[in-house]
Amino acid sequence: MTRHLASISEAEMVRNVQADQRLEGDGIDTRALKPHVLDMLRYMSRDQVSKMARSKELAPHVGRLSRSQVFAKRGLFKGKKTGAAPAAEDKPEAVTKTVGGAKNGGERRVPVLKAGRYYPAEDVAVPKKSRKLQRQTKLRGSITPGTVLILLAGRFRGKRVVFLKQLDSGLLLVTGPFKINGVPLRRVNQAYVIATSTKVELSGVNTEKFTDSYFAKEAVKGATKEEAFFGDKVEKKEYPASKAEDQKAVDKALIPAIKKVEGLPAYLAATFGLSRGEFPHELKF
Repeated sequence: MTRHLASISEAEMVRNVQADQRLEGDGIDTRALKPHVLDMLRYMSRDQVSKMARSKELAPHVGRLSRSQVFAKRGLFKGKKTGAAPAAEDKPEAVTKTVGGAKNGGERRVPVLKAGRYYPAEDVAVPKKSRKLQRQTKLRGSITPGTVLILLAGRFRGKRVVFLKQLDSGLLLVTGPFKINGVPLRRVNQAYVIATSTKVELSGVNTEKFTDSYFAKEAVKGATKEEAFFGDKVEKKEYPASKAEDQKAVDKALIPAIKKVEGLPAYLAATFGLSRGEFPHELKF
């Protein structure tokens, strides 16, 4: 409790004034403190005061500052940690102990860390190793090399193309040809095509060099996946001359076979569409 002014000596009053000035210099509002708290702070050193919370009570048990703000204001995290963790001793996994008895072997290895007495009632689930193999997608029976297909999705949807072969990834290699309807050599999924009954002879077409790696895009350096996908940081490059020559070679071998069939060039150049009252499941392609 705070003592009465009459019982305080002059020297003690001077010391209290100096202590109050020191507290004010440290950022503590002495006028807002309760008398018994102020007396306690006057007799504490500066280090002891700095470790106490500096948060004025707005109401009983409600401080002006939050716990994190008080922690930051105290600044204990700035102190240098001098203590060091003791070095762990290397303990052997097992110790050899002498065992009495003629038939007990004389000695026995006893593990230092014994296994727990209890174990979980349910076994921990271990993921099974997958035995699935990535096999080539099975080609539909209606799609054979030389079959004319109708594209249902993508940039060239509605176009009629010629199926050349199936790639290792399961995608279909098709072409317009480019000279007839503008569809270049490209890969399509067989789920997005309609197979027709029209066939084209492919005896003179060489497709050995066309693989999945032939259509792979070059990795863009210094760009994220989104930027590479949307082409934000991708510089537009000219179409490779080697691929243009490959397209011309395929067209040169394919167009003579197409022209042998009457009306087939016009059929490939026309875009597929449905008129009023026509339904795709009732049509015979």
